[in-house]
Amino acid sequence: MSDVCERLLAKDVTLWPRGSVAASRLGWVDSPHRYREEADDLTAWAASIDASKIVLLGMGGSSLGPEVLRGAVGSDRLVVLDTTDPRTIASVDFSDALVLVSSKSGGTLEVQSLLAHAWDRLGGKGERFVAITDPGTSLGDLARERGFARVFENDPNIGGRYSVLSYFGLVPAALVGYDIDQLCTVAVDVDVDEAIELGMAMAEAAREGRDKVTVRTAPASAAFGLWIEQLIAESTGKQGTGCIPVPTTEAEEGDDRFVVSVHMGAPIDLGREFYRWEIATAIAGHALGIDPFDEPNVSESKENTKRVLDALPLREPEGAHDPGKVTAWLAGEVKPGDYVSIQAFLPYDQAGALDALRRRVRDEVPVAVTAGFGPRFLHSTGQLHKGGPASVVAVQLVPAKPTADLPIPGAAYDFGTLIAAQAIGDYESLRSHDRRVVRVPVDSVEEVT
Repeated sequence: MSDVCERLLAKDVTLWPRGSVAASRLGWVDSPHRYREEADDLTAWAASIDASKIVLLGMGGSSLGPEVLRGAVGSDRLVVLDTTDPRTIASVDFSDALVLVSSKSGGTLEVQSLLAHAWDRLGGKGERFVAITDPGTSLGDLARERGFARVFENDPNIGGRYSVLSYFGLVPAALVGYDIDQLCTVAVDVDVDEAIELGMAMAEAAREGRDKVTVRTAPASAAFGLWIEQLIAESTGKQGTGCIPVPTTEAEEGDDRFVVSVHMGAPIDLGREFYRWEIATAIAGHALGIDPFDEPNVSESKENTKRVLDALPLREPEGAHDPGKVTAWLAGEVKPGDYVSIQAFLPYDQAGALDALRRRVRDEVPVAVTAGFGPRFLHSTGQLHKGGPASVVAVQLVPAKPTADLPIPGAAYDFGTLIAAQAIGDYESLRSHDRRVVRVPVDSVEEVT
């Protein structure tokens, strides 16, 4: 184990298969050390911001870590906007807000659309915006052109899902009151050998058929599940294999489960868990013989979305399923070792009902069940659904009626059309991989039985 530890800390790319992208993705290994040096600057800058609201526009690795950090301290100051649902977007109050535009590539469609909306809402006041991005991106250029208050340029050798202990996570963390030096310090103090053992055990369990990595947290830490889902699913779900993350706050057992309990006494402990699981997941990739830093199937739904938008008006797929017969369909479809993925292209105010549905399906079918909102999961577990094991059974929930009109300034379509196109694009992508999937139009998640 010590050999693997030494190689990891030395950023030895040969830990992973030849041809992996590891050479340009290992900046996270020393990011707690590097960004701890930025703690004083970040703390002083955050203290100078007097906006009553911070609105973060991001997707995937740019948004899920900040949402976990926000949830752990119960902050109402930070709003993480990572959806194209018009009702959720319209509910956000931009008055007296500082807007963080967070994107590694700078070209993410959702972030560009949300930026256009926020820019319009704030009347083009550049001083109300801050960018977090990689060096040399179009977002960085636009931020300087429009006079953003600040541009944070991140280490480009850190992939999105491994970026929470860099500017992408630490800037919003500072704005909601975290001690940045301490957050990084608890990460630096992680037992690396123990984290490597966790990764090896996770991979061995997957090879034995116990591939449902059931991560149990206390209810107060439930948001941690959003981040751990992306990290594990997008890192390991490829080449027909992978570890399937199942975050939960309840005891869940089964022959196909690998159960890990995460204990956090205080929000600052997130620093330890972030770094611990980054190490474990990268090493699980090593043990499984896959590249934990690429995401070969993520672009498929993006390309399908573009194709759908280029061919407007929308054409709904055939075969809509009755929401009152979903559980019965699942009971006839699910086999031992399968898992159900409930994918809701709906407003975030349905979160409570979605979690209740997840637990009900888990108990009634019974089977491991995950649930997430679209398009958020397209930048997260979507990689696993297409590239991982064919054991996924997907239930796509979409609005039964057209969603409220909310224009995207400068675009030929509105947010309602965009999220509908994303749902169609992902449905077609799942079908192209011969995944079992039903499309269920609903007015409310509670209709699904």
